[in-house]
Amino acid sequence: MSSAKPAATRSGEPISRGAGARQRVLRAALEVLDEHGLPGFTMEAVARRANAGKATLYRHWQSAGALLIDAMDATFQPFPEPDTGRVETDVAELLTAFVRLLEETPFPRLLAAFVDAAERDPALAALHADLTERRRQPLLAVLDRARERGQLPDHLDAELVTDLLTSPFFYRRFVAHRPIPEGMVDDVIACVLPTGFPSRRSKSS
Repeated sequence: MSSAKPAATRSGEPISRGAGARQRVLRAALEVLDEHGLPGFTMEAVARRANAGKATLYRHWQSAGALLIDAMDATFQPFPEPDTGRVETDVAELLTAFVRLLEETPFPRLLAAFVDAAERDPALAALHADLTERRRQPLLAVLDRARERGQLPDHLDAELVTDLLTSPFFYRRFVAHRPIPEGMVDDVIACVLPTGFPSRRSKSS
């Protein structure tokens, strides 16, 4: 679960050294992926878009796959971890941000190409798994904190609940190609999170 939107790369400027140059290449990489898909995602294409030499890219990234990982990682950051005091509100904030990412940014197209690349390359698949795990952390942290506060049962499997909370949105967007209706976030939370669970504080008082 990630945030941010890739910005446009300015053309006609030779690439320079430093963090700004790196960011230009990363933005260019996602633009190439968005416009041409995985078949057109090459170091040559990214170098042309960033006005950089191909040798310059290879000094920083050993392969197109490594560049793709860095570009996705740098552009789509994990969401901030909310802490409103209520697990339902925290989860709703994260899922609502996730829906905006799916509906208002190029993320779905980029992710589809990224997953396709990971299926073909075991090394890239391992990096993809690590990247995905970091983006699950805010939701896992919210659920773990809710267990510690007695808002959720001790035996709750946070990993499974994270899967159950996010999967319906992935399914509608990537498999069914159906719009995400208003109110779906609340409906999913109501179906997945235990309701009426008596907190440890209330039982001990």
